[in-house]
Amino acid sequence: MSKTEQTVEIPHLGGSTIGYTFGRPYDPALPTLVLINSYTTSAELYRPQYADPALGASVNLLALEPYGHGRTRASYQHFTYWDSAIANLQALAALGIREAFVLGTSQGGWVAARMALLAPDTVKGLITLGTSMDFESPRSRDLGCWEGVEFNTPLIDALAEPVGEDWVVPDEVVDAVFDTAMGGVSAEEREFWLASYRANYAGDAGRHRLRLSTVNLRDRDGLHGRLDDVRCPILWLHGTADQVYSVANAEEEIGMFSRSPEARLEVIQGGQHFLSASHPAEVNSAAIDFVKRWV
Repeated sequence: MSKTEQTVEIPHLGGSTIGYTFGRPYDPALPTLVLINSYTTSAELYRPQYADPALGASVNLLALEPYGHGRTRASYQHFTYWDSAIANLQALAALGIREAFVLGTSQGGWVAARMALLAPDTVKGLITLGTSMDFESPRSRDLGCWEGVEFNTPLIDALAEPVGEDWVVPDEVVDAVFDTAMGGVSAEEREFWLASYRANYAGDAGRHRLRLSTVNLRDRDGLHGRLDDVRCPILWLHGTADQVYSVANAEEEIGMFSRSPEARLEVIQGGQHFLSASHPAEVNSAAIDFVKRWV
């Protein structure tokens, strides 16, 4: 499937350029499935979804890149996950899309949930992959989730000082992301992501975006007190090999969507944290079924 990669201008954060990718030209007769990528990746995380003809025939696939990621840029220099949720909603409006289902991987899951809280008439359903609705709390660690503060703080500290325009993200940062999120990748896939990260996180502006993305991951607010305000259905897919957030955490948090018409957890055997990449067949099939059920 050929992709349409463009940007759209919105007013949030002093004026922003949002990177978006359609799987094919927009078809108003089909429902739209928004894809929100995980930490430091881009719309390219969803290559297996764009390559699936059954999924592409069922929905308009539309990846929206959060602040700090891909082609998205803002006039203001600081941003949060709430800002990315607002930006995504403004991007949908700018593209003339009034309703959408939203799928988010890891950080994309909590951006998706924020979108549902902010615009319940726009978000018709959530599909969350390998995520958590908590902050990096002692509770989550007690349930087997990662040491997020320990993982992120050294990088935040290392990126504190300005750098020259010849700077690019170190290879070991990219390797650490994919070792944790995928249990490692092939040599070909590693080279793809090294090139992608070097292009995006380059120079002092790239350092700053990478640092803020990491600060957001470490220091984000939790959503537990808000989840009973989500009124759309949610399908939560979680892999048993997820090294970041545990199945036990997902089992507890899915029950917090107490006013959703349906809140369902499906556990994928062997699934990694970046579940859409590690187990695309299962994710794509579940997404098709979910959208058909609730469209």
